[in-house]
Amino acid sequence: MVAKIIDGKVFAAGIREQVASHVERLKADHGISPGLAVVLVGEDPASQVYVRSKGRQTVEAGMTSFEHKLDATTTEAELLELIAALNADPAVHGILVQLPLPAHLDEALVINAIDPDKDVDGFHILNVGRLATGQKSMVPCTPLGCLMMLRDHHGSLSGLNAVVVGRSNIVGKPMAQLLLRDSCTVTIAHSRTRNIQDICRRADILVAAVGRPEMIDSAWIGPGATVLDVGINRIPAPEKGAGKTRLVGDVDFASAREVAGAITPVPGGVGPMTIACLLANTLTAACRAHGLDEPEGLTA
Repeated sequence: MVAKIIDGKVFAAGIREQVASHVERLKADHGISPGLAVVLVGEDPASQVYVRSKGRQTVEAGMTSFEHKLDATTTEAELLELIAALNADPAVHGILVQLPLPAHLDEALVINAIDPDKDVDGFHILNVGRLATGQKSMVPCTPLGCLMMLRDHHGSLSGLNAVVVGRSNIVGKPMAQLLLRDSCTVTIAHSRTRNIQDICRRADILVAAVGRPEMIDSAWIGPGATVLDVGINRIPAPEKGAGKTRLVGDVDFASAREVAGAITPVPGGVGPMTIACLLANTLTAACRAHGLDEPEGLTA
């Protein structure tokens, strides 16, 4: 068996097209342009790349992009003042503060200062609670993208055994909550889990989000399982030359694809879905703010 490759680039492009179509109708029918504000504090190179990409794709989807780039020395009070202004701005429907923040800033305090209805990252404590209790919430983008791909591949997820390897607040925990909402039987595995390979082998759906390069190989995977690799790890690539690196996931793709029924690659799997779902969340937030129907197929 050689696994079907779940192409995140193609899937994400389809999501962006749906978002753009909805945005066009919102503008034509209601005069509403969804607005996304992204706040970057400091000059982290990777964060700068992400922010540029988010801004470009926001504009390409027909939305309004607001970018706020602040010095690394920005005080907590200054950042909170900006967030308060964005909360009060009716043209801004989504707010994202790019993480990580400089060490002198309290990330939890900053995230929880965002209006939860504009929290398109889904990290606000109210959105975490709403998701856990089955209420309408903003959902973290990466788990939402995984859910969309799983629904597309399987149709109904009801009754399937799902194992999430990793318990982070950003991916592992919300991924488990989303799978529970779709009536999966869910196990969260982590560094202290006993017999972890045996647990993973029983999964119909295996989501790897642990942050360890190529930790999960074919011995962890049951025949025909669907494997979503959320990991993005940069490792040395001496075959490319001195000092060169390459990206790999948490799954050993070469061995895993010989056993799995379907699998996402790294790069080009889950990664492209994150920004696509950020745009979808911004659209959803705009519709909710104006009492309009939410976009079908773009929410959890």
